[in-house]
Amino acid sequence: MSGTGRLYAAVAAGAFRRHATYRIATAAGVFTNTVFGLILAYTFTALWDEKPHLGGYDQTQALTYVWLGQSLLMVVAVMGGGFEDELIERIRTGDIAIDLYRPADLQLWWLAQDVGRALFHLLGRGVFPLVFGAFLFELALPTDPLRWLAFLVAVVFGVLVSFSIRYLVALSAFWLMDGTGVVQLAWIVGIFCSGMTLPLNVFPGALGEVVRVLPWSSLIQAPVDVLLGTADPLGTYAFQGAWALALLAVGRLVQSVATRRVVVQGG
Repeated sequence: MSGTGRLYAAVAAGAFRRHATYRIATAAGVFTNTVFGLILAYTFTALWDEKPHLGGYDQTQALTYVWLGQSLLMVVAVMGGGFEDELIERIRTGDIAIDLYRPADLQLWWLAQDVGRALFHLLGRGVFPLVFGAFLFELALPTDPLRWLAFLVAVVFGVLVSFSIRYLVALSAFWLMDGTGVVQLAWIVGIFCSGMTLPLNVFPGALGEVVRVLPWSSLIQAPVDVLLGTADPLGTYAFQGAWALALLAVGRLVQSVATRRVVVQGG
């Protein structure tokens, strides 16, 4: 591994260790995800009792969707909680100027941090809710390890898309100075358009067609469909990868403009 690669690997490892120190918060988060999983599971059970093949899922697939969604909630940071609050604060205070002097790319630095965070939440908060759900309900979990591997690849792409969106949200603070409003708007859109509360396949008509092609569908809907076998993995990767590349490129462009703004303002 090159020196640059070791640097970003160290940043990711440091982020993993930092999140691992918050044991009480992690336990509380697992409890919260499990409780919400139970609420959604019983709600979905009643809904699918009335409409057994809603959205193209049977009841076991719908329940699997619930528990996978709770397991992925923090991994793909649908409701934030990643690096963006810290980056916004550094922009607001001017400490971002220090970051620009680091011998590392700003976007890749924060991406490495977010990868470490996501890996911790996958292990620390993602496993228990799914195991708990499988203990209480009949779930459509595959026995083929290749299907699980395909699912994990889709999760990685989902993390990249999530990072790309939240990086753009954080960079808005260069112009707004306080990114709180944009962060909250991003949460609302993420909750609605990722499939966190309801599978996007259930959304009717044109609304369903639109939300399924937006980048947020890469966060939960796409990985879950890969695991359930209701989506082609290669097509899913192409969709997620295209959004990740496009959003990362836009983030790079906005970063370049914002960096020139810092230089001009700082003399």
